[in-house]
Amino acid sequence: EGARVLGNFGDFITTDHISPAGAIAPDMPAAEYLETHGVAPADFNTYGSRRGNHEVMMRGTFANGKLQNKLADGRKGGWTRDFTTSEITPLYYAAENYAASDTPAAVLAGKMYGSGSSRDWAAKGPMLLGVRVAIAESFERIHRSNLIGMGILPLQFIEGQNAETLGLDGSEVITVAPIDFSAGLPSPAVVKVTAEKPDGGVVTFDAIVRIDTPTEGRYYENGGILQYVLRDLIKG
Repeated sequence: EGARVLGNFGDFITTDHISPAGAIAPDMPAAEYLETHGVAPADFNTYGSRRGNHEVMMRGTFANGKLQNKLADGRKGGWTRDFTTSEITPLYYAAENYAASDTPAAVLAGKMYGSGSSRDWAAKGPMLLGVRVAIAESFERIHRSNLIGMGILPLQFIEGQNAETLGLDGSEVITVAPIDFSAGLPSPAVVKVTAEKPDGGVVTFDAIVRIDTPTEGRYYENGGILQYVLRDLIKG
């Protein structure tokens, strides 16, 4: 309820675009974090070398230099518009501001969101940034499953629709109607999504809940696979 869009992406956004990868750039939030903890720029190294540090990794999520976010006014890389300040800012800082006001985050995308090789941080990173729903034209199969495992709801536009045809630009406040998972599978399987525009206009559309099996439904209902496993152990 009341989610802000962190990223409005096009088609074929890969897990390499989403995951923290490559060298840690000196002008990005991960670099600032390391410097404040006494790490010299010459020792930043790569995200891969610091994959055990979630503070670094979450700051490097969506930070790929080739990523094009339609909310960043043409600036490539890990940038977005922060709707708490209306400024273009590193995406991590916008996520931080939304978290401070208990505002969930959302992602809009086109075809085959999460394509390419499977990467766990492509789901872990967005979850740590507060992303709670990803709405796309279609999903790569394993990435869709990984999103559910991290407690992120994958919603798919009805065929023939996408953010552009619905007139969504990412400035909207997104609310998903309640979904019941008590039987494992989502009910309803097609859910109403409301997008309120800055001028007060409202776009309402149907989206397919891409939780395809009862097991996935139980994972999501618990907030993710880790919570499900822990609760199952406690019950046992």
